[in-house]
Amino acid sequence: MKKRIIALTLALIMLLSLAACGTDSDDKKSEEKILRVAESFAYPSLDAHKEYYGWFTSIYGITEALFKMGDDCSVQPCLASKAEVSDDGLTWTVTLKDGVHFSNGSAVTADMVINNLQRVGEVNIRFAQFADYDYKAVSENVLTITTNEVYPTLVNDLASPEMGIMDLDATEDFDNAPIATGPFVLKSFVPEGTVEVSRNDNYWGGEVKLDGAVFYYMQDDESKLMAMQNGEIDCYNSVTAAAKEIFDASPDKYTVTDIPSTRLQFYMLNENRLSDDLRKAINLTVDCDAIASYLNGTVTAAVGPFGTSTAYGKATKPAVDTAAAKAAIEQAGYTLGSDGIYEKDGQDLKLNICYYPARSLDTLALLMQEQLKAVGVDSTLTSQEDADATYILSGDYDIALYCMVADKNGDPYYFIDTVLRPGGYWASAGFESSEVSSMIAALQVETDASKRAELANKIVQLAIDDNAIGCVGLFNNITVAAKNVSGVHETWPFDFYRIDANTDM
Repeated sequence: MKKRIIALTLALIMLLSLAACGTDSDDKKSEEKILRVAESFAYPSLDAHKEYYGWFTSIYGITEALFKMGDDCSVQPCLASKAEVSDDGLTWTVTLKDGVHFSNGSAVTADMVINNLQRVGEVNIRFAQFADYDYKAVSENVLTITTNEVYPTLVNDLASPEMGIMDLDATEDFDNAPIATGPFVLKSFVPEGTVEVSRNDNYWGGEVKLDGAVFYYMQDDESKLMAMQNGEIDCYNSVTAAAKEIFDASPDKYTVTDIPSTRLQFYMLNENRLSDDLRKAINLTVDCDAIASYLNGTVTAAVGPFGTSTAYGKATKPAVDTAAAKAAIEQAGYTLGSDGIYEKDGQDLKLNICYYPARSLDTLALLMQEQLKAVGVDSTLTSQEDADATYILSGDYDIALYCMVADKNGDPYYFIDTVLRPGGYWASAGFESSEVSSMIAALQVETDASKRAELANKIVQLAIDDNAIGCVGLFNNITVAAKNVSGVHETWPFDFYRIDANTDM
């Protein structure tokens, strides 16, 4: 009997010990700092060099480039400490920081950086020039880049997240498991779905405060709002005006930050389908101030693609004039029908407005449709999930709505090159001018900042005067976070940063 009591006592002690261990394990798990983030976009690959996937590997804290953009739009060191250019402007010497290594412990060397830059040029058409440059590893941490013409914004482009440096030797699957230098490493990846990261315990940049993060794909604004209110996520950006009002009303629960950003809402007018008069009429009708007012502080009405405080943001455009818009439509040969819609040859004037349902473009499409109908122009709204792969690529639209970071590196060339240059990445609207092409070529190699601004202002003004584009609003970067969350880049005007080593909760 005594032995049985002892045995039962020992068994009870073991059970209590296991229970205690389980409690300790559960407590430890509950104490892990895992940030839950909602993102409006998700892509099929994590290959930082392809397409715009590097923007998201940067957001996830997986990849870093040689340089980065600061709050003030200046270029700052990241993996590299400095870059110096020769007197002739053709050879750049880049010095890497000491002790930079990948998450697997391998050193980031000049040779590896060279291989990365060459690969970006091979797989990303927007950086194809990097495949043609001459590179030399001067030492383990110094390399030179010799261009075939003056490249005044090379360092700006080296700060682009597409330039994320990966371990090309150790990475076996660039789409699903890249090895890079960031404060976080990939834990799980669902293409076009949820992404999980965990702390890089081998981070070269010091202590990483979070244990990890989960990024949920939520394109619908209402879903993000509800998830935040229900405590299912801890933060997200691109907060709508309606959601901002709700969060502002509970300052004890949420921190809302609101700063000007460089993300532009704009539209392109298809010159292959629309006459000069019709394009003029559209631009005289779309009331950007009214749209900004409706969007209630989430955007600031735009004149051109860049902020008016920048030296290269000095464009002008005509004021809204619906009477002049109707006159232009009639000049194009249309007469007003009994139903209030203009017609010609028995056909109503009906435009195809294409958009994708994010960045408030769905609301913008509805507002533009309403404004155009008020002057006698009917329209159909066509929504596509992936604008780049559909209407932007095909040119199958009358009006194409788009949203992009127009100023991604403190210089005007990116927007001008991709949207206004014939053959540019998004230049599907048919805008072409020998004068503009000549000035874009000059802008590409101009090293003087004031002259670059002067050229950019002239180029943008010609595009506006031609009614090739309409710039609607520059987004304010509005982020909401739970009160216990800090360092989710609320102060950065760029969309390609989110968490880093200092993000905490």
